[in-house]
Amino acid sequence: MNVLIVDDEPLARERLRHLIARIDNFMVLEHEASNGRDAIDLCTQLQPDIVLMDIRMPVMGGLEAAKYISNMERPPAIIFCTAYDSHALEAFDAQAVGYLLKPIRLEDLTMALQRASRLNRLQMAWLDVQLPEQQHEKEHIAAKTLRGIELVPLNDILYFMADNKYVTVHHRHGEVLIDDPLKVLEEDHTHDFVRIHRNALVRRDAIESLSRNDKGHCFLHLKEVPEPLSISRRHVPLIKKIMQSL
Repeated sequence: MNVLIVDDEPLARERLRHLIARIDNFMVLEHEASNGRDAIDLCTQLQPDIVLMDIRMPVMGGLEAAKYISNMERPPAIIFCTAYDSHALEAFDAQAVGYLLKPIRLEDLTMALQRASRLNRLQMAWLDVQLPEQQHEKEHIAAKTLRGIELVPLNDILYFMADNKYVTVHHRHGEVLIDDPLKVLEEDHTHDFVRIHRNALVRRDAIESLSRNDKGHCFLHLKEVPEPLSISRRHVPLIKKIMQSL
């Protein structure tokens, strides 16, 4: 079975390589990842059978990456490499989610690989409840494109615009389509985005100015966005309040 190693520490990756080399029927892929975002790309390209994934990593952590990976058409089994205490590990075990406690021992690794099982949606929902919020907070928006899963950093997104069944994500480097409802996006990112119309959410700190045309219709101007966006009358008071606080 092919194994992908994901860890931001080179020594940790090297140790896992040496350990797996001593276990029959498992082979480490030549490519490695040092963060969750690269792990998603490699899973799409290489389709490993198992992913050994650290939880705390820069760019994107292991838990957020696991959500995207587990929704792939043919997801690999995911085994977390973690430093959580024994109580958390018992809970992991009760939910049949694979884990390895650092520093990783050969016997534990062998057992985890042999019983590796796919991480399903119920298990991911359980992780959302049990693990600290800062460890699984979404920092990216995922869009399915012809190239696979395209991840857009939340900090790069300027506004969301809904049209029928899809939402267009307008970001600093272009735009992508997603099928997440605008209402869910609003609830998930209420601290960073605000609704200005029934079909639009804008980045709060991108708000620049408010204007009104000769017919009395209001428009919102965003930094880095050349065209103003229409704003409904009932959202004007909230936007003015936000502008005063910026």
